[in-house]
Amino acid sequence: MTTPGGPGPGNLPPNYNPNPNSIADNMQNLQINRPNLPPNAGRGPNPPFGQQPSPFQSPFSGPSRPGPPPPGAVPRGAVPPSGPPQGALPPFMAPNRGPGGGPAPPFASRPIGSGPFPSPTMGAPGPRPGSFGGPPQTVGGGGQLINGPPSFGPPGGMQGGSQYPPSAGVGPRPSVGPPPSPPTMSSHMGPFSGQSTPFSGGSPDNQPRGPPSQAPPRGPPTFSAQGQGIPQPQASPFGAQPWQMQSRQNVQPPPIPGPVQPPTMYGMQPPLPNQQAMATISPAMGAGGSAVTGPSKIDPNQIPRPIPNASVQLHETRKGNQANPPPPATSEFIVRDTGNCSPRYMRCTINQIACTTDLLNTSGMQLALLVQPLALPHPSEEPIQIVDFGDGGPVRCSRCKGYINPFMKFVDQGRRFICNFCGFTDETPRDYQCNLGPDGRRRDADERPELCRGTVEFIATKEFMVRDPMPAVFFFLIDVSMNAIQTGATAGACSAISRVISELPEGPRTMVGIATFDSTIHFYNLKRALQQPLMLIVPDVQDVYTPLETDVIVQLSECQQHLDLLLESIPTMFQSNKTADSAFGAGIKAAFMAMKSTGGKLLVFQSVLPSVGIAALSAREAEGRTNISAGEKEPHKLLQPVDKTLKTMAIEFAEYQVSVDVFLTTQSYVDIASISIIPRTTGGQVYYYHPFSALSDPAKLYNDLRWNITRPQGFEAVMRVRCSQGLQVQEYSGNFCKRIPTDVDLPAIDCDKAIMVTLKHDDKLQDGTECSFQCALLYTTVYGQRRIRVSTLSLPCTTMLSNLFRSADLDTQFSCFLKQAANEILTNPLLHVREQVTNLCINILHAYRKFCATVSSSGQLILPEALKLLPLYTLALIKSTGLRTEARIDDRSFWINYVFPLSAQLAVPLVYPRMISIHDLNIKESEGSVIPTVIPLSSEQVNENGIYLLENGEDCLIYIGNAADPDTIRQLFGISSVDQVPSQFVLQQYDNPMSKKLNEVINEIRSQRCNYLRLKLCKKGDPSGVLFFSYMVEDKSPSGLSYVEFLVHVHRQIQSKMS
Repeated sequence: MTTPGGPGPGNLPPNYNPNPNSIADNMQNLQINRPNLPPNAGRGPNPPFGQQPSPFQSPFSGPSRPGPPPPGAVPRGAVPPSGPPQGALPPFMAPNRGPGGGPAPPFASRPIGSGPFPSPTMGAPGPRPGSFGGPPQTVGGGGQLINGPPSFGPPGGMQGGSQYPPSAGVGPRPSVGPPPSPPTMSSHMGPFSGQSTPFSGGSPDNQPRGPPSQAPPRGPPTFSAQGQGIPQPQASPFGAQPWQMQSRQNVQPPPIPGPVQPPTMYGMQPPLPNQQAMATISPAMGAGGSAVTGPSKIDPNQIPRPIPNASVQLHETRKGNQANPPPPATSEFIVRDTGNCSPRYMRCTINQIACTTDLLNTSGMQLALLVQPLALPHPSEEPIQIVDFGDGGPVRCSRCKGYINPFMKFVDQGRRFICNFCGFTDETPRDYQCNLGPDGRRRDADERPELCRGTVEFIATKEFMVRDPMPAVFFFLIDVSMNAIQTGATAGACSAISRVISELPEGPRTMVGIATFDSTIHFYNLKRALQQPLMLIVPDVQDVYTPLETDVIVQLSECQQHLDLLLESIPTMFQSNKTADSAFGAGIKAAFMAMKSTGGKLLVFQSVLPSVGIAALSAREAEGRTNISAGEKEPHKLLQPVDKTLKTMAIEFAEYQVSVDVFLTTQSYVDIASISIIPRTTGGQVYYYHPFSALSDPAKLYNDLRWNITRPQGFEAVMRVRCSQGLQVQEYSGNFCKRIPTDVDLPAIDCDKAIMVTLKHDDKLQDGTECSFQCALLYTTVYGQRRIRVSTLSLPCTTMLSNLFRSADLDTQFSCFLKQAANEILTNPLLHVREQVTNLCINILHAYRKFCATVSSSGQLILPEALKLLPLYTLALIKSTGLRTEARIDDRSFWINYVFPLSAQLAVPLVYPRMISIHDLNIKESEGSVIPTVIPLSSEQVNENGIYLLENGEDCLIYIGNAADPDTIRQLFGISSVDQVPSQFVLQQYDNPMSKKLNEVINEIRSQRCNYLRLKLCKKGDPSGVLFFSYMVEDKSPSGLSYVEFLVHVHRQIQSKMS
């Protein structure tokens, strides 16, 4: 867990260092998150620069992204000789001075190589063109020290080989130069030739790839899985962002910079910059001139589909003083923050803002932000600058309390500034004044991150604290009821916990506690003075109490041996337990009481339906008992908590800053609908392993737990979004607690959690002006520093409907659709929700057809270029686990809980998974990417001679065709034929090139998704085969039309609206 930076694989937890002056010793090795060790401590070379605990290495320990290390202790990474005081900055944070202090560090947090990215060898950082302009900060013997927190920027003269050593077997990222301007692409679909039109502005596949020494290599750890899924750890930084859509979702609004033209139509002149790019699908005409809309009339190979792009885009957030629409969330890109925040932290559904509510309503689109304040950066991106304003705190608007940002305008020779949110004019604090240049900007604007960067992090002053920042408290609560013991769930949980303990942040602020429960609760006194841990039993599960809190939550450094001993003995201690009951509600209540004075993370491992004590549940109705949905008439109440008890508890937990994560290792119905209200309200998460397998699930359980505690995260957070006059926040949705309308309370927030913020007009906006949005997150780092992360986005306002369609962001629009559908399922019949989702899609396309399309033939389905995949994703959503009739109740509840905090990057793959063939891995060239070319989700693409892998960010299914080559099956899976496909599967690496390649592919997917996907082998004529084919969303199925039929349906609906 970290300061808002993030951990990355293979780095060491910094040992707490009580000597604050040590930071000045040896400044040239300023690798802040590192333990103090003698110079030749034998830990291997310094980690390459830039991989400061790689972008998401927590400033304490280095988790790789999910991926098991070898049995036993997790090996530690490389350590430079000097280490930080407890307040180390996160890896990609560079500090900065507050007002009035000498030159700021140069903008380049890495030395400049040739081209837009730093070269891998580390020289002293020099200023970059357009950098802060001040002389480079010296860090060295007599170098100048920055006031404020310890400097985290580039070490002065670090030695280093390639910047991100490629993880074993994973090829380097393609070298990235500025993308060459692509040829103009045509975008009109001719009669049935609905090819997805290529986008303008990306870099084509044939871009030259540099030698490995120049490539920032690829992503988080690989996970190999020899033996029982317990592989070697491998350091490797950030995973590639998932695949890129071929159609550039955002055609730039005019003026279009440079030579890049918007797509043209077949056989037509390129449109002028203010004309609309679109895609048309024309059905064949019948004898009477009416359109023939039989499915056979549209060639399924010619309809719009996502087309991945292996190249990495360089994205500057503003160009020529204009907002630059972001690349698709599902593509891989490297951001340079030039005034607007990175799209990783905040994206808008439309990259131009409608001036009036009428214009927005006419478009049919949603206006919303998707905010992910602690999102992981790409390893090649610059660190977020830390700004310390001293005791006065950051400069803010005195009326609306907006934070200083690049869009506040200074007037009167810099003595006053005008707020870009409320328009109020304030006096500039005297020590912050600076003269203006001829362009009206402050002369020091490029040296002050808060005046030239879209995202900065301010050191919070005392006024932002109601108490001292909380310590990092981790409390583990383990189910030891008969079922948990017998299925191996208890042993799996204990093993996972004992392996991650070493990766908790080190230092005196890290506290740990453990309790177990069946029908009673058992706490353990971990005080060092005792010979061994002492069990303390709480028998009353109706009115629980906690033994002496100081005995059960202890400093990690004091109880390490007791913990190891205890975790080893719990499974044997309870091995003959015959108690089937589970007092889940009482257990979390008692753990909460122990944590109440500090707050912290409560991690609960639960295996059966809670049956006794507070908040006991019953298998609700027949559906609950069999866990089969009653189809269309499904009572929605089965998807809602059974009563208010758990919700009331959750609100109290949130008030005392206790966040709960629940790991459900179950083989039966556990009423996720009721249990999940606790994690959802406290900023936690539900993990679901059903049916739990003692063979294949412990590796995933361990990886999930490891990523949970080591990813970048913050505690006791409060978030608020502000926007310019004319707009206001309508609603927030995600995993949090809301006590006052304007703020969301987050007992915990991490890099994976996104929050949707819907907006509404309360006045007209002025055409030609810009509208600003600002997300401020106040939080405590795992090292106990109070910080304010501020991200600001400024977008142009428009009165033209065509601009809204041109600048629509498909991934963000669809994420909002998805979250709204998940919310609707809780209160409406599924049929109603499916219709609502379809109508949202039809209304948008109808508005485009009616007001923006230049083609008059009613026989054509015309799709806006930026949203041409909307029908496909809408169809995929209708057929998803959440909305299809036959899903189990717990599966549907889990799906809803998975969607609420989901990022834009993972929203599309959840409903439209990625499918690749793996029987031809040894002959396929995958264009610079480890992952082969993606195949459309249609059963016509699945050949019985082949083997296919399909993944949605959570699960990974491998389908083995009935006629697949036995030799290939043996090489990949170690079995001789399809008939031997096991129901529980652990991926192994065999001694042959195909097996090695498959392991590489799966490890790459896991690191991209930050998730150790569950693997399942599937075959025809088996429930597993049915499951695999249920993801073929382009086929006709019981849960909906085929893709071609759906396009015809959408077209008919639009035609009837037009007439």
